[in-house]
Amino acid sequence: MGAQGGGVPMQARQTPMATMADPVVANAGPGRRRLVVVGNGMAGARAIEEVLSRGGDEMFDITVFGAEPYGNYNRILLSNVLSGAHDAADIFINPLAWYEENAITLHAGVRASGIDRAARTVTGENGVVAPYDVLLIATGSRSFIPPLQGLNGADGRMRPGVFGFRTLDDCDAIVAAAATSSKAVVIGGGLLGLEAARGLMNHGCEVHVVHLGKHLMEAQLDRTGGAILRTAMEAMGVRIHLETSTSAILGEDRVTGLAFKDGATLDCDMVVVSAGIRANVEIGRECGLSVERAILVDDAMRSVDDPAVYVVGECAQHRGRVYGLVAPLWEQARVFADHVTGVDPESAYTGSKLATKLKVMGVELASMGLTEPADERDEVVQFTEPKRGTYKKLIVRDGRLVGGILMGDISKAAYLMQAFDRDSPLPHERLSLLFDMGAPAQAVTLDEMAPSAQVCNCNGVSKATLGACVEAGERDPKAVMAATRAGMGCGSCKGLVGEVVAWFAARVDAAAPGPEEEGTVSLTPRMVDGLIEIEELMRIGAVAKKYNVARVRLSDGRRIDFAGLSAEDGALLRAELEQA
Repeated sequence: MGAQGGGVPMQARQTPMATMADPVVANAGPGRRRLVVVGNGMAGARAIEEVLSRGGDEMFDITVFGAEPYGNYNRILLSNVLSGAHDAADIFINPLAWYEENAITLHAGVRASGIDRAARTVTGENGVVAPYDVLLIATGSRSFIPPLQGLNGADGRMRPGVFGFRTLDDCDAIVAAAATSSKAVVIGGGLLGLEAARGLMNHGCEVHVVHLGKHLMEAQLDRTGGAILRTAMEAMGVRIHLETSTSAILGEDRVTGLAFKDGATLDCDMVVVSAGIRANVEIGRECGLSVERAILVDDAMRSVDDPAVYVVGECAQHRGRVYGLVAPLWEQARVFADHVTGVDPESAYTGSKLATKLKVMGVELASMGLTEPADERDEVVQFTEPKRGTYKKLIVRDGRLVGGILMGDISKAAYLMQAFDRDSPLPHERLSLLFDMGAPAQAVTLDEMAPSAQVCNCNGVSKATLGACVEAGERDPKAVMAATRAGMGCGSCKGLVGEVVAWFAARVDAAAPGPEEEGTVSLTPRMVDGLIEIEELMRIGAVAKKYNVARVRLSDGRRIDFAGLSAEDGALLRAELEQA
């Protein structure tokens, strides 16, 4: 999800957040270390935000190289831009002004061309050289374009009418072509390919999806789930071609069709390639870092070769795994920031359990862990109702959830995803895992949900972040979504966001001071998401003892009532407890 990687080059977008001829340059600070970030995508920009939240603006002069000529935008929402559900301006997370406001030097539209680890410098394609004390590589990934016959023209570029789907410029090019296209083919039946198909349908094209696999979305679904999704898509008018291998792009000046390995052909005037991604690791390999599928890192997200170089996002390989979902990238960014700022030198990234909620072609979907049993101990709990588009499958091992698929009805997703993440023991009545027959009620689930639990996977918004927004005064779910970006991705979490906001609002209302009984003082102690520091609790007890409080009562919400006080002692107790 980094912005250092590829994309179809287009003329710069002329909007308020668009490219600038010169870099956004910040004034250097005395005595600060130099942090250089290669890649201005979601992982790199989030890592910078994490550094700033730990006081990094006082520790570092920050320089960023971004291959795209914009600020950082939400790549997950590109499909919504393609479909017309969002304007491009709506998906920017960090527009150009943000970098200037935070004293960050941004080389927008400048790809980093080389790293000199001995001299500790990064060189941009325009010749600019940035020295570093700490380097973060967050180059993300790019579309994998298969080596198809006829793919490229004489100039080496992709033939007119053929597009990747990874960047804003890709979106612009696809939308422009779709306006005059009558028949479009998407190569690839993964999540991004299906989202591209949805967008093309909204532009009036006849859409075909050509997929090499036996069913759609193999990473999130099993064969049964894939078949149900196929039925739903075909009902919307999308033609699906499974187990079909494309061999060539047909046409002279521009695309006129596809040829397949079985000898069949398919006429079309537009092709979108969404056949997977490849990590942008070239800059790491060229400077001598260890690279396999991505750049190798340790639990501190530090390169295994150089203590001054860190790597986060889709270009990082940790314990043999490369992650593409947002939540793991956010976790990696936090660990990186903990280390470089010194806030927590023991912070460690130990890997992520993958779970996500999505909306694909209007079909709600939750997926976590395994899609098929992998051990003789695995127990499968399954319910299928194809005509209604409902499919539920859980894989249980030793009483714990190790995998699950929910389609159509995802009302149990919050409970199940929490059980999966926490590795919690499951009820013996397995049917209650799929239907409301004894599983914890939603209110209990929200009470037990950890403050750090992700409510919005697309934008990495936690329960605690929503709570802080509510406690700061926002009560309307739409206002909270606008302030935190929760629910602004695929949209499948909007219902849960609303429930969490209502839950926090009820707690805040319950904690509001009410009328005090005579001789009683009611106060709300300092808390964060319902948690109180031990030192604060001891301070409250000491003050209560000092003024000979007759009894202490915990009232509804988070108030503490101190009873049996004279008016004078009550005023003194209140003043002492309310002081900072």
